[in-house]
Amino acid sequence: MNYFVEGLQGSGKSTLVKKMCDKHPECKVFREGDYSPVELAWCAYTTRDAYRAILDKYAEIKKDIIAKSYEEDGHMIICYTQIIADIPGFHKDLEQYEIYNARVSQESFKNIILSRFSNWNTDGNIFECSLFQNIVEDMILFQNASDAEIIAFYREIKNVLGRRDYHIAYLLSEDIRSNIDVIRKERTDEQGREMWFPLMLRYFNDSPYAKQKGLVGEEDMLKHFSHRQELELAICREIFPDKYTILKSKGYKDTDLQ
Repeated sequence: MNYFVEGLQGSGKSTLVKKMCDKHPECKVFREGDYSPVELAWCAYTTRDAYRAILDKYAEIKKDIIAKSYEEDGHMIICYTQIIADIPGFHKDLEQYEIYNARVSQESFKNIILSRFSNWNTDGNIFECSLFQNIVEDMILFQNASDAEIIAFYREIKNVLGRRDYHIAYLLSEDIRSNIDVIRKERTDEQGREMWFPLMLRYFNDSPYAKQKGLVGEEDMLKHFSHRQELELAICREIFPDKYTILKSKGYKDTDLQ
């Protein structure tokens, strides 16, 4: 069995992943930024030529880049956020090679995702936010896709998954604001200044979706999260009706993991 742990930011995905790791120590865990067979969040996806140019440009950390690089289907995947480097602009430079935030065409975006889900051939995995969060967020905020278009894409994903054994554990956030407030307090620097929330808010405010609809600020972002959660639950019901379990965010018992 393979498990997809899904839910909004602050819903407790990392905690649930840890509990599932304890319950299934034989499983391999994939978190955001890891080299994963299905997810590319926080990873650069480049051609071989672009990869060679990156190695030449950052020759002083070439060994570190190679250690976090993987060849796949004619492309190179670099887990660049796992590379510790004091070189100014390095992480920002590699960020441009991610597939999210309209950095690739809509057609390429879909083809890459479908190809990787189709080629995935391992079992016994626990994936953290690898099925919904980044794909749905990108399709809403940067592709201006309708709910119907997103649901239709997930029909394609289910088709390429075929008969694979997988189950979705979805953490339902009943109080989204409180969950966001918790991670706002957790993700601060040593002086207590918020680090995550301003970036998240800027990400939302600057998205084509928010600009087109005249949305800005915390309240509009929370409404977006609410809409995204409703959509992801609709995808579960319509596309994966026999492959998901809903757990109340921070309100489930360990026995519920049965």
